[in-house]
Amino acid sequence: LFVGPDGVGKRLFTRELAKALLCERPPAPLTACDHCPGCAQVEAETHPDYHTLRTPAGKQELPVDEMRAFCARLARKPSRGNRTVGVVIDADDFNAESANSFLKTLEEPPPGAVLILIATGLDRQLPTILSRCQVVRFQPLNAADVARVLEAEGVEDPARRERLARLAGGSVARAVALDDDAIWQVRETLIAGVASPRPNFAKLAEAWQKFVEDAGDDSAAKRTRASVVIGFLVDALRQALRLAVGSEVSGIDRADEPRLRALAERHGPDRLLELIEKCVEADYRVERRVQLILVIESVLEQVTRVPK
Repeated sequence: LFVGPDGVGKRLFTRELAKALLCERPPAPLTACDHCPGCAQVEAETHPDYHTLRTPAGKQELPVDEMRAFCARLARKPSRGNRTVGVVIDADDFNAESANSFLKTLEEPPPGAVLILIATGLDRQLPTILSRCQVVRFQPLNAADVARVLEAEGVEDPARRERLARLAGGSVARAVALDDDAIWQVRETLIAGVASPRPNFAKLAEAWQKFVEDAGDDSAAKRTRASVVIGFLVDALRQALRLAVGSEVSGIDRADEPRLRALAERHGPDRLLELIEKCVEADYRVERRVQLILVIESVLEQVTRVPK
């Protein structure tokens, strides 16, 4: 059971491990050559002995029928070599039926089968699943590593890389997603809005909701977009808190500084700390599939409230 935040390399590591296990010309034990047909097919997810299971688009849970079909594929003898690799990519989305359907395969895997489950947290796993797995933890990356990946991805501006890495929370996937002008337009609207003397709750909620809905029918993408906005707010509140207590603050945009100072003066350190905690709680609710409009309204109700 690979556990860790989104975007820290769990899926990449899983694919590389699968290639190493199914490589036809391994140069060393548990090492992939990256050139043989087996490696190429794992990379393309077309290898007959490499099976993956995802939550279908538009669904919140792994359907039991999909799980039964996945277990049936795992039960077949390997087509090439003597190994089969099965990956449950969305192990956070087990429900009681799909988890129970998986238990027999998990307890007694077919000969040569390696089963990998990918999740964001142990608290999302049913005890029956958790007790039968070896947990491998993946930690968030440090900002320097994220910045190096961004440079390799073509983000040339050092200041932009630093800013993206700081806001990414150790997630390369989030950092890459943040490198999008549409996202920064939403950030501009929200930060300017919550810092204004009279925040317009309805306008801010509409902008945030539209940004989330623009992800289409992909519920995971919607959650990511909601979480990205919460990350923006947390970062702004933390910087405002530093200003409120007289600490040095680096990396503030020239346009942001008066807004953040206004937040610092309006709320003060204690209220800013409280708002940060409220945002962190909201991010947790996003992960736990709470209806997003409720999360959005809850956060904005807190951060737009003007002290009396």
